[in-house]
Amino acid sequence: MATPLTHDDPQAFGPYRPVARLGSGGMGAVYLARSGGGRTVAVKTMHASIASDSGARTRFRLEADAARVIGGQHGAQVVDADTQAETPWIATEYVLGPPLDEAVRVAGPLPEVTARALGAALCGALGQLHSSDVVHRDLKPSNILLAAYGPKVIDFGIARAAGDDRLTRAGAAVGTPAFMSPEQASGEEHTRAGDVFALAGVLVFAVTGRAPFGHGQTAELLYRVRYGEPDLSDVPDALLPILGRCLDKNPFRRPTTSELALQLHDGAGEFAEHLPAPVLADIARRATEVWQIAPRRLPAPPAEHALPPSVQAERMPRRRLILAGGGAAFVAASAATGAWAWGRSSGPQPSVVGPSNSVLPRKKLDSEWQIQVADPPYGTEPPAQPLVVDDIVAVVAGKGLGGIDAGSGAVRWASDQMEIHWQVATDGERLVRMLTPEGSENNAGKTGGFPLSLASVDLHTGVADERFARFTDFNGVISQNQVLCTADGVVYAAAGQGKFDEYFLASQSWSVFAVDIGTGKRLWTQPLPSRPDRTDRLHFLAARVVGPLLVALQETNEGTVRIVVRDTRTGRTRWERPLDGVAPSRVHPPLAADAGKLYLGTGRLQALRLSDGSRAWDSGTARAGRTYGPPAVKGGVVYAVEKGRGLVAFDSEGGRVLWAEKGDEGAGADVSAPPVIGTDYAYSKRASALWAVDLSSRTPAASYQTTGDRFVAHEKAEATIALGGKFLAAFPLK
Repeated sequence: MATPLTHDDPQAFGPYRPVARLGSGGMGAVYLARSGGGRTVAVKTMHASIASDSGARTRFRLEADAARVIGGQHGAQVVDADTQAETPWIATEYVLGPPLDEAVRVAGPLPEVTARALGAALCGALGQLHSSDVVHRDLKPSNILLAAYGPKVIDFGIARAAGDDRLTRAGAAVGTPAFMSPEQASGEEHTRAGDVFALAGVLVFAVTGRAPFGHGQTAELLYRVRYGEPDLSDVPDALLPILGRCLDKNPFRRPTTSELALQLHDGAGEFAEHLPAPVLADIARRATEVWQIAPRRLPAPPAEHALPPSVQAERMPRRRLILAGGGAAFVAASAATGAWAWGRSSGPQPSVVGPSNSVLPRKKLDSEWQIQVADPPYGTEPPAQPLVVDDIVAVVAGKGLGGIDAGSGAVRWASDQMEIHWQVATDGERLVRMLTPEGSENNAGKTGGFPLSLASVDLHTGVADERFARFTDFNGVISQNQVLCTADGVVYAAAGQGKFDEYFLASQSWSVFAVDIGTGKRLWTQPLPSRPDRTDRLHFLAARVVGPLLVALQETNEGTVRIVVRDTRTGRTRWERPLDGVAPSRVHPPLAADAGKLYLGTGRLQALRLSDGSRAWDSGTARAGRTYGPPAVKGGVVYAVEKGRGLVAFDSEGGRVLWAEKGDEGAGADVSAPPVIGTDYAYSKRASALWAVDLSSRTPAASYQTTGDRFVAHEKAEATIALGGKFLAAFPLK
């Protein structure tokens, strides 16, 4: 449960600012934090006073190492860390799912089929650790998070290299008594077999709701673990011999993780298919509520004074760190492709028996179809958008760009080219992208850089072999280069000249330009302001062509938003003005515009004339003091979600209110995304559901469970496409 911050809580961890405290203890605290671009992470910290102990700081560094070893498929992906800071911290992905102990409280003891799927997936997680000579030593229900696409193992505070006890006092039992192995309870070496013992205890808890050796005082628990028999009453009969062998006091008689996985599950199906409905509902709830937590600070609590015993820190044996690639993959469940992983790598991978925890369920969850969407290769800032192209949906996820049949959800093609999602754009008929320069993979900093190339993507194969432009005056390897949009056979892009770096450099020169797709010729080039060193915020937040105008929202170096409208023939600025009161992180495509006006929300709703940027109308006239999300415009009507009310329709010409949603169901409507407008219904997000509002009666008519937070109309497929919460899904568009 998130709690408000105190004035003693840190103000920032690198680029991440804490929003709420998720938990705390004598060693440190865990925070929910967000970057300036909206990326949400969990940040684990160590109190500065404890960090002064060299042994404690070393253990914290090793925890970060172990989390990197397990990677994003089986654990919470490490996105950043500073273990040398005064207050050391580790930032990981924020996993949308309850800990196992909370899931059991919500749903009761889990069915046998769930426990088998869970156990097989956890065997894969432990196998990943063990293959790198690392043992967890504290596997327990609270350290296992149940995400829709598989369990994730967290908290490696006492994980260590196998065979190394140098950071553990001799004869001391380290871990959680209720789930310790007998050898661990005796202060002896905890090997891979000890993790198997703990895993069996976790599975007993999952199916019975209690630990195999009960609860009580630490000394009593340690005695029962070492000498007593586990309580396996209420364990399903088919699991008794399997778990009984895992709980053998003799570690040499326990199965390996690969043997145990074979006994638990045959590998059929996807993980979420085995989760009970209350757990799936809890996952969906968390996906929505994480964005409803606002920063709030309370007076500082009493300081923590407890210090662990001083421990001599010695050099640890060298680990083999397996750095996971892009986290979970993009998967389609169809007869044509089977359970196929978008994010596959070219080299051989260890086989893990059991339901894949890198894929999403085939279960519909009220959608017409759904598939897994992993985070894009270059992160989630800005968020990747679903692109409607002909009869497919194109999305960058996992390790590349993919094309999905909008009608069936079947993956038609997918690349492993690590495309950057802000370097791909469409006009609805053609898909255009920037190409990764050949030879740049291990030589990005080459003197002189690499040429920038643009290519069309074949919609049948996904191959970008139709290169139509190549420019040597831009450095094509700079990752902040952007494809803004494409229309009428012209591509609009932004690119830099100068040295490559992971961030912007003040020494780089930047331009916005237009390219004729047919001839490959550059039509015009206009300068952009240079960015300060170490900035990673892109120049353009959203852009589209409206008639003879390129309409764009740009982020300034001061972190504000400006509306810049250019002539598509020359690139010259027709007009520009600030968009006051709107943070860059709140701006996402698509822009709402018609032939004469640009419509903007995220505060008051306003209409600006495209001819000169003057205000045609705003909602303050008819509905003063109301807050609106980003709008959509169709057929002379502007639709927007009003905070606390629901959908409201305005006349696009003068801003007159045409109607407002009836009833009180719209009170919780989400104001972060524009509504999708069909012929008879408008669709908007409310909590964990997509609601359909009847345009005739102005009342909600249906709802569909979703974790999406980005929605787009695919009119050819008659579908509302939703992206977010690790799902790409299709819902009706009527």
